[in-house]
This record gives sequence, C-alpha cells and structure tokens, in this order.
Amino acid sequence: MSLSILSVQLLTGLTYGMLFFLIAVGLSIILGVMNIVNLSHGTFFMLGGYISFSLLNGKVSFWLAIVVSVIAMAIFGVIVERFLLKNSYGKELEQVLLTFGLAFMLADGVKWIWGTDLHMLPTPALLDTSIPMGNVAFPVYRLFVVLVGAVIAIFLWYMETRTRIGSMIRAGVDDREMVSALGIKVNLLFSGVFAFGAGLAGLSGVLGGPIIGMYPGMDSDILVTSLIVVVIGGLGSWKGSFVSAILVGLIETLGKVWFPALSMVIIFLLMIAVLMIKPSGLFGRRNVI
Repeated sequence: MSLSILSVQLLTGLTYGMLFFLIAVGLSIILGVMNIVNLSHGTFFMLGGYISFSLLNGKVSFWLAIVVSVIAMAIFGVIVERFLLKNSYGKELEQVLLTFGLAFMLADGVKWIWGTDLHMLPTPALLDTSIPMGNVAFPVYRLFVVLVGAVIAIFLWYMETRTRIGSMIRAGVDDREMVSALGIKVNLLFSGVFAFGAGLAGLSGVLGGPIIGMYPGMDSDILVTSLIVVVIGGLGSWKGSFVSAILVGLIETLGKVWFPALSMVIIFLLMIAVLMIKPSGLFGRRNVI
C-alpha cells in the first residue's frame, strides 16, 4: 500500500471516528450525567438524517437543513425526557423498555414515511471537491466532518473548564438535592443536557448522510457502535468518547482493508482488553461536565 493510499485510509477512519464521536458523546453524556439508559439514541441519529433529506428535497440549503434537523432533534429529545422518561429516573429496566419500544415505533414510522430504500444526501456544492493526494484524492467534505468533530470537542472542553453551566451540572450530578436547595432548577438543567445529546445525534445523522446515507435499521447499527465507543472511552467522559471514537473509526476502516472479515472482531477485542485493564473505561467517571 502506497503512502498516499494509507493517508486516505487514515483520514477516512478519522472521518468515521468523528461521526461516531458526535453520536456517542451525546449518549455518554445522557448516561453519565443523568443515568438514563436511552436505547432510542440511535433513532435520533436516523431521524436527523431523514429530516434533512426531506428538507433538501424541498430545496432547502444543506446548511439550513443542518440547523433545522439539530433543533428538531433537540426539541424531540426534551419531549422524550419530559413526557416519557421523567418518572423513570433510577429505574433502568423501565428506561430500557420505554426507549426500546420508542425506537421500534419510530423505526416503523420512518419506513412508513420514507420507505425502505437507501437514501443519500447530496454533498453541499461548497464542499463538493477533492484534495489530490498522490495518485488518489480525498473529499473536502470529509475534512469538514473532521473539523466539525474537533470544534465540538473544543466546545465541550470549554464547557467543562470555563463555564458556570458546567459547574452546575457537575454539582447536580454529585448532589442533586443540595443544588435544588440553592434555587437551581436541576430538572430544567438536565432537560437541557438531554436536548444537547439528542441534538448532537441529529447533527451526526445529517453529516453522515452524504457518506453512509440513510436506511432502515441504521439506528440499531449506529447504536451498537456508539455503545462500544462509550464503553471503551468510559461512561460520562467526552474525552473518552473522543479518543475511543477515533480508535474505533480507524480500526473499522483499516480492518476492512486489511482484515475485512475481522474488523468488528478486532473492535470487540479492544473493548475486552480495555475492560480487563480498566473496567471503567479509558477516561471513565460519573460526570461529564
């Protein structure tokens, strides 16, 4: 394999890693901060992609479709948290059953509305070009996805270390009753956390549309990958999700080139090795920001 082809494969793995990061970090935040097992998280990813698909068919710009899809998923996340999960805090079995059932219902709704065919989002014209790399070329759009993932990671770092909201969430996780006694509306704060996680999943779905498309069952596929990323990185850690997602993206991409029948096996072996050495994951902790 030439250096240029290897570089393209590495960048491709990094692109997939950033997509995994955007959806997995939302799942990690919801699990780590709110202790909610949300098995419908992959559905937020899928709906984000399908909503943007409909908007683009209606001649809406790709950039506006991103904004609308993210806002729609954030609002939908608040609805799910307030009306479906509000009374199930601390009841993991109820959360699993509720979100699992919701995922099935929404998956059937997607088939009814958009059908069962594979749909691809068009690459925005501004990014529909490639950068030459020796005998091959790499799409600029995929570099844009990497950039978005890096910006989100920096934003999460800023939230963790520089903002009052980050301090409030940390305090709410450690002692919810004390924070409520101080006059902070913890319920509203946690609804915002759930909305943020759902919005990131929707963003990942839109950004992944021109790369992996949308199809029935993709919610389950991405949920499994996201759970692997969360387990390897550590529950509630955005840093863990970032590092783990890049590792999984690179292993999956390079594995399909060198060991096509063993790429997922290698990922599971990595997860087992991490759990054996550090059961809490690479950066595991109870709170995220």
